[in-house]
Amino acid sequence: MNEREIEFAAAAIRDADSVAALTGAGVSTASGIPDFRSEDGLWTEYDPNDFHVRRFRADPEGFWRDRLTLVEDLFGDAVDPNPAHEALAELESAGHLNGLITQNVDGLHQDAGSDDPIEIHGNGRRVVCTGCKRRFEADPVFERVRDGEAPPTCDDCDDVLKPDVVLFGEQLPEHALFRAQSLTESADAFLAVGSSLTVEPAASLPRVAQNNGATLVIVNLDRTKLSGQAEYDFRADVTEALPRLVEEVLAE
Repeated sequence: MNEREIEFAAAAIRDADSVAALTGAGVSTASGIPDFRSEDGLWTEYDPNDFHVRRFRADPEGFWRDRLTLVEDLFGDAVDPNPAHEALAELESAGHLNGLITQNVDGLHQDAGSDDPIEIHGNGRRVVCTGCKRRFEADPVFERVRDGEAPPTCDDCDDVLKPDVVLFGEQLPEHALFRAQSLTESADAFLAVGSSLTVEPAASLPRVAQNNGATLVIVNLDRTKLSGQAEYDFRADVTEALPRLVEEVLAE
């Protein structure tokens, strides 16, 4: 990483009135969570159609059994926040990050101390009732599936429970999307961290921010489609580059 560019990017973030951040799978993989879309991603082992909302509606029993297997592959061992999660929480705590948008569903930003991240793809630690819309912790529900209750049903209304994530074929939650767009449009600096910037609509947020005058800072191991347009493009491990950037922001 170019230290001079780190200093300039840090100054842009420090001097901004409003800073937004977007995180993608590259932040979660650093904690040992497999990604989905890479050459070795989980979609090479699983059929995405098995996790389509059509499958959930037509075959909730089979869906839930496959969902349990998928979750055990994702979180078979305990996973913890990594230095990238912690750096963003520190930036927010210091008053230099006004909001965090994440494409990830693992809840690790909350574990690191981020306050109310905007989860545009939902949260896999919760389930939601398809009837009364109440939300519950997911772990006890997965335990019920392990014990043979598939599909699991709501204790209150007996309707089928669904993972509180956006399945294939579903729309993103309107409120989360509205919050993400509002935060993006008001940002003077926008951080895109660990995202390939290929999955819409999240992929368009950095461009929206930049079109509204924001300084765009990308931290990602690989080149993204916006790398050539970003004011600062750090091609590095997010667990190293982001803590270094935040350290510089907080140095003055």
